[in-house]
Amino acid sequence: MTTLVIAEDHQALIDGIRSFLEYEEDISVVGEANDGEALIDLVRKKQPQIVVTDIRMPKCDGICATRIIKQEFPNTKVIAFSMFDQKEAIDQMKLAGASGYIMKNSSLKKVLEAIRIVAKNGTYFDNAITTTDTTSKEEIVLSTREKEILRLIGDGKTSQEIADLLFIGKSTVDTHRKNILKKMSLHGKTDLIRFAVERKYNF
Repeated sequence: MTTLVIAEDHQALIDGIRSFLEYEEDISVVGEANDGEALIDLVRKKQPQIVVTDIRMPKCDGICATRIIKQEFPNTKVIAFSMFDQKEAIDQMKLAGASGYIMKNSSLKKVLEAIRIVAKNGTYFDNAITTTDTTSKEEIVLSTREKEILRLIGDGKTSQEIADLLFIGKSTVDTHRKNILKKMSLHGKTDLIRFAVERKYNF
């Protein structure tokens, strides 16, 4: 029996995975967490064989949580569960010790496949992940000011707070935000915030 912990700040996603795995006789979901600190505490208590974790979570992100989990419990396997396929995010998780990386738009069957492969000491990296180096693309496409604003968005700053910090108008910040959305093919505020948080490690 493979024991599993799921960490994701959107409870609906956890519920969906748990429901799908409920009838799998070889997998048992022994806990769930909505933030990185809760995930680490849960792993310490339950010591599951597999952890499926989002990268972007409150209190402690999935990269940091993975690093701590692998240091304390090297036999626990971690699979990243993310909406982003940027090479740097994947590399960060690999360096932290993750054995797999699945896109959130993947089917639940693919999630199950990844869990079973990783449980047998294999690795699983979603074939939907792009292999191009996004850093060079962003260095060309994003201006210095856009990168600066993206970092501040990743730090949780509002447009007004960014405007105050950079001594520019809020409307200027909003224009830059729209330009970043267009250039990076993102859709709306939530996508932009998640992208900024995961990318800020690499700017």
